Amino acid sequence: MKKYTIQKSPFVVPTTDGKLIEEHFGNATDGNSKVSIAHMIAPPGWSEPFQTPEFEEYTYIIKGKKQFIINDETVILEAGQSIKIEKQTRVQYSNPFLEPCEYLAICLPAFSMDLVHREDS
Repeated sequence: MKKYTIQKSPFVVPTTDGKLIEEHFGNATDGNSKVSIAHMIAPPGWSEPFQTPEFEEYTYIIKGKKQFIINDETVILEAGQSIKIEKQTRVQYSNPFLEPCEYLAICLPAFSMDLVHREDS
């Protein structure tokens, strides 16, 4: 039995906001509810509603910048920087900048619409 898995065809999450989400491991790809790892590209001007997820989320910025509003504090990360946001923290993710933002997101446990608790926009 192999002791590794190579992901060559991540699940591309359908979106309506221009954001690319490629889940490499997680609920949608391999049924893993413990962790999700996704490669994302958020277009300029992208944002999503506030959420208070039941998972920790780690974000590593590859290119561009990404804005986080965490409770009432605004944090901007640039390429090469990362952040861990604790579960049960109210957060909004956005890219109000002129360039796309490419990043990796890791959620523990795995991302799930049942656990994200997005607010009505």
